[in-house]
Amino acid sequence: MKLLLVMLFCVLSTRVYAVDPFEDFHEYGELSEEEIHELHKGEFLYGDIEFGYIANSGNTKNSSFKLQSNFYQDFEYWRNQFKLDGYYADEENSETGIEDETASRYFFSAQTSYKFGVDNESFFLYGDYEVDKFNGREYTSTFALGYGNRLFEGRKNTVDFTIGPGISMYRVDDETELELGQKRVERGELLRLSLQWERNVSKRTRFNQDFSYAQSVSGLGGRGFSETSLISQVIEGLSLKVSYTYRYNSQPEEDKRKVDTELGVTFVYSFD
Repeated sequence: MKLLLVMLFCVLSTRVYAVDPFEDFHEYGELSEEEIHELHKGEFLYGDIEFGYIANSGNTKNSSFKLQSNFYQDFEYWRNQFKLDGYYADEENSETGIEDETASRYFFSAQTSYKFGVDNESFFLYGDYEVDKFNGREYTSTFALGYGNRLFEGRKNTVDFTIGPGISMYRVDDETELELGQKRVERGELLRLSLQWERNVSKRTRFNQDFSYAQSVSGLGGRGFSETSLISQVIEGLSLKVSYTYRYNSQPEEDKRKVDTELGVTFVYSFD
């Protein structure tokens, strides 16, 4: 929990370096993502942050905390994107008073794109790092490079994609017993594909579908991620996000499941 609070402090502290990175986020449903980028072009940092907290007490005492953010830099030829996702949950036994963690996951990714040609055509470099205390791995990391472009652009819809080769690496935690021939640290080549569909539903509401899949060509399986979300402005500076997240690992560690899902209702806040 202390680590999450430190992460939150670091994220909030970044706003001092920008003109005002969240000044137009309350217009989330009124502007397309491309218009938001154009509005903040040349600024050092801009983006959004969402958070949610649930606490229960009585016969069962538990709490959960979620923090997610997207930050951008958009210059004439370069666009950088940074994502941070943290989730923590614990439960306390009302009889013994012992508190146990039930979830602890932290994810960070960064992508830099060099814009060339026309419109949204780009060359990208991507990297991510994930720590999930309950998936049997100490960490999982991916690096990829390749080509990105826009598949479709209409009055209300845009669909973007990236595709390219890369490498993956993970370390099995020390508490997991290795199978015959399995290494504690595994590395291999992969092919990564990502898609982002954005639809303006109404003046103040937007639908997003983010999807990515990395398939190993070295026998290490595949990892998929999907987030379906609907974001709607509640009052100026405050929006409500309803999301469904699906995580897939084709080759999980022993006694671990291939699929993790998460249904979330969080607030997205603008620091005006």
